[in-house]
Amino acid sequence: MKIQPVEYVWMDGKFVKWNEANVHVMTHALHYGTGVFEGIRAYPSNGNLYVFRLKDHIKRLINSAKIYMMEISYTIDELSETILELLRMNKLKELCYIRPIVFRGLGEFGLNPFGSQIQIAICAFPVGAYLEKGGVSVCTSSWRRIPDVSMPSAAKACGGYLNSVLAKMEAIQNGYDEAIFIDINGYLSEGAGENIFLVKKGVIYTPPVSSSILEGITRDSVIKIISELGYPFFERPILRSELYTCDEAFFTGTAAEITPILKVDNRIVGDGKPGKITNEIKEFFFEIVSCKKPKYQHWLTKVY
Repeated sequence: MKIQPVEYVWMDGKFVKWNEANVHVMTHALHYGTGVFEGIRAYPSNGNLYVFRLKDHIKRLINSAKIYMMEISYTIDELSETILELLRMNKLKELCYIRPIVFRGLGEFGLNPFGSQIQIAICAFPVGAYLEKGGVSVCTSSWRRIPDVSMPSAAKACGGYLNSVLAKMEAIQNGYDEAIFIDINGYLSEGAGENIFLVKKGVIYTPPVSSSILEGITRDSVIKIISELGYPFFERPILRSELYTCDEAFFTGTAAEITPILKVDNRIVGDGKPGKITNEIKEFFFEIVSCKKPKYQHWLTKVY
């Protein structure tokens, strides 16, 4: 996902020029990973731009910050309106990615973070596809997903993503598009930056929170879509071998959206093509973000 520079960034209460949105080299988060963030999408439709599940993302950002004892002095409504204003100031009307980040800035040096100020920044810029929309080849990573007893999986924390970076590098170097984590107990967890779903004999499964997953906003959206479509669905621990014998598999995530998994560890998933149920869910999702499902209009926040 390449960054396309825009004119403005919001930083600590002010709109600043893109090239002026800087931090000091001794920023605490740079050295110790003490930050939390969100990834949010905005979709063009009907001549306007709509942010998908904006307040749900901001609520998760605030909860992530709470876990790491970083107090945010802005409300959900204030941060939501700031994002909308940032999109307007940058005159963005195409598919966009929005990145709010809360982090420990310049202050004390060392593991004690409390002497470092809390800073907030928000970027928004045009973006293309993160993964190949037609489907991806994945591997199960040799790196285990960090268990919640070691690092809270409910928080989308900067430092925790070193785990994901290791898995992603391993996948790329071995010729795969993406990696899948196994949790500390040997069950499927999630992708390097996505949640995962499996389909077997018309039944849909996904790993539970106890498998150290991040509770994705898109994951939650897909669970609601599954209910709407009437398919049987279960959250339960999933064995690695089930990946090899399932009929369909797909990733969900803000960046990944709904991405079919076509091959796992050099084993073909199903018939090697995006599955019927995956395609149904994907089509339903894109109808929602294209303003074609009035029932889900409350998930979309109009920018202009």
